[in-house]
Amino acid sequence: MELDKLLTLVLEKKASDLHLDVGSCPVLRINGLLVPQDNIPVFTRQDVQTIFERVTTMEQREEFQKEMELDFAYSFFGLARFRVNVLRQRGTPSLAFRLVPIKISTIDELELPQICKKLILKKSGLILVTGSSGAGKSTTQSAMIDYLNQNARRHVITIEDPIEFIHANKKCVIVQRDLGDDTKSFDTALVHALRHDPDVIVLGEMRDLDTISTALRAAETGHLVIGTLHTTDCVRTINRVIDMFPPAQQHQIRQQLAETIEAVLSQILVNRTSGGRIGVFEVLLGTDGVKNVIRESKNHELYSLMQLGAQLGMRTMDDSLGELVGRCVITFEEAVTRCLHPDQLRKVYESSGGKDIVLTSSARKN
Repeated sequence: MELDKLLTLVLEKKASDLHLDVGSCPVLRINGLLVPQDNIPVFTRQDVQTIFERVTTMEQREEFQKEMELDFAYSFFGLARFRVNVLRQRGTPSLAFRLVPIKISTIDELELPQICKKLILKKSGLILVTGSSGAGKSTTQSAMIDYLNQNARRHVITIEDPIEFIHANKKCVIVQRDLGDDTKSFDTALVHALRHDPDVIVLGEMRDLDTISTALRAAETGHLVIGTLHTTDCVRTINRVIDMFPPAQQHQIRQQLAETIEAVLSQILVNRTSGGRIGVFEVLLGTDGVKNVIRESKNHELYSLMQLGAQLGMRTMDDSLGELVGRCVITFEEAVTRCLHPDQLRKVYESSGGKDIVLTSSARKN
């Protein structure tokens, strides 16, 4: 099947991903589930190689031959953009296309926490958007930048691998740098971005110690830094940042993090009762109490502070799941598989005005 028809199929079926492998029919990920397209013939080595050559440049193919890994963006006739990852498996290319919509959804359209609007307008500090791969971190980040673009005059520099959402200048001046084409590394790009008169620096991923260290210094010196991490909740995020450094440096990093942290937003995607998926968020804000806990190495107390900080905009993942169950946006069975404390979730649901819960047998076991 021609690539154009496959990518059109992604759009028609509202899939998030397309997987192409030798010896397999194309597979779409729809609402989080892998759906083989059995009506399409199994792909041969030549089929996959032809598509690989169609979507890459000579330079990219040479990089793939050398590194056996490749990330890049691919535009589809102005209809959509795709983040493409290629890796070698059993001597053949394996391609994964992740859909990146042309239109940038707003904070309200995505039903993100309203605190996101206040956070992105801050003049300095560190905001971390976290979650597993495919949880929607880039989409959240992009919606926040778009809100800033419409409401404040700032110079924004993004460093991405690859560039996903394209931002046109509105009130902001936005410079987007692609890892590989425009710069060699996140750390190097971040160092040079600081010399380019930025107000806001957006990091597609904080992968290593050097990048995190430079990001903390940037936040300390009066810049707003927004980065992503592949961590699954707010407390683990704080621990991860500190633990990435050698023990001898951790006290200093703890002090820097306490001074600069403005928020951690941790997200997952769950299935709606009406179809499709919705982002669910845990929110930790850099209040004085949170900063003191980080500074004093009492991170185990952060969860309690999130529970107590609801009026400030903080929330635990269980609280967010319970709210969505109470509004009938998701089912209790869906929520209970993603929460930390199923018994407490029942209480949250009941306090939000829900009726008696009838659990399935599988949910009772949890």
